[in-house]
Amino acid sequence: MSAKSTPTVTGHQRVCPKAKSEYDRDMRRTEPAVVLDTNVFVAALFHPEGDSARICDTIRSGHLRMIWNDATRRETRSVLEMIPPLSWRAVECLFRDEDRYAREADASRFQQIPDPEDRKFAALAHATGSILVSLDEDLLAEPHRIAILVLTPSELATGEWAAVEL
Repeated sequence: MSAKSTPTVTGHQRVCPKAKSEYDRDMRRTEPAVVLDTNVFVAALFHPEGDSARICDTIRSGHLRMIWNDATRRETRSVLEMIPPLSWRAVECLFRDEDRYAREADASRFQQIPDPEDRKFAALAHATGSILVSLDEDLLAEPHRIAILVLTPSELATGEWAAVEL
């Protein structure tokens, strides 16, 4: 990665590069895809050396796809804008147009998830076959109930889950 595209970090703010000319779209099709719960963005911005931040950096570099839809983007932006030291601008570039899921992700099939706001993330992961990355105990406690792979940022970062037969 060139020095020009390296994100700058100022306190809790990680600023996305304007352009990624070295970004290889063909490579991205073979990389795994994730849906990030809002709490992962919050953790990444508060702890720039942690696993959540490393995942965001991997997405930023183009080696991991982050699938999103309008509902998950809207919630992420809303939450980040409610926490004064954090900035939506710091993660906005991770929401790439080519990774936007434009079809309906039916959250109604995830009524067993106690927090209605979490259902949209589970529905998107299910609809796209992506891994849901979250720090939410309700999602992590019994992932078999929701028929999707839910990992913490640490579990995704270690890669040990990849050896597990699903």
